[in-house]
Amino acid sequence: MLIVLCVLVGLSTHMVVNCGDEDDPDICSAVIGFSPLRGSLIAFAYAGRGRIALRHGDFRRAIADFDEAIHLNPNRGSLYRDRATARRLNGELEGAIADYDEAIAHDPKLAAPYHQRGLALAAMGDLDRAILSFNTAVRLDPSDAQARLDRGLAFLARGQADDARADFEAALALPAGKNGAAREAARAKLAELASAEPTQVSAPRR
Repeated sequence: MLIVLCVLVGLSTHMVVNCGDEDDPDICSAVIGFSPLRGSLIAFAYAGRGRIALRHGDFRRAIADFDEAIHLNPNRGSLYRDRATARRLNGELEGAIADYDEAIAHDPKLAAPYHQRGLALAAMGDLDRAILSFNTAVRLDPSDAQARLDRGLAFLARGQADDARADFEAALALPAGKNGAAREAARAKLAELASAEPTQVSAPRR
């Protein structure tokens, strides 16, 4: 009731746009239910509720909310990227790739959709296109260790151990911080590659 009262008294644009930052979908639902707010503004509330559902692993609910957000505001690239992520995690890989393509069309200079599209392509077994997508992600954001790690894993799956090793080493060389988990994963992969290398045995002398 308090949420509804706040809505009736007067919703600020900040609450509408950022309702998904709180971990309470009822706030977004109250915004959605407030009939005077229509059009592209209410799309933020659907998107916010979708992000909450995505964080909680309710991918179908997230997709449904992102569908509504995109219907109301089809010109926002981040909405396609969020729906693509929900679709990818829900196993809808072809739909996810189509959404990542749409997100890229809206903002071709953003690295994240290329990286995430590469993950979807790799999950489909299309390693060639996945590596091409990772290539663009790395070019646009060379400081992202996770993109280098994921490209290395794609190289490794394609049997290109030297290329994989180069990416793992590059990921490990990047500063820690947000790259910490990716750097540790790269370190583990390098150790696996080293242990898999045949031992060099010198020829006996005559």
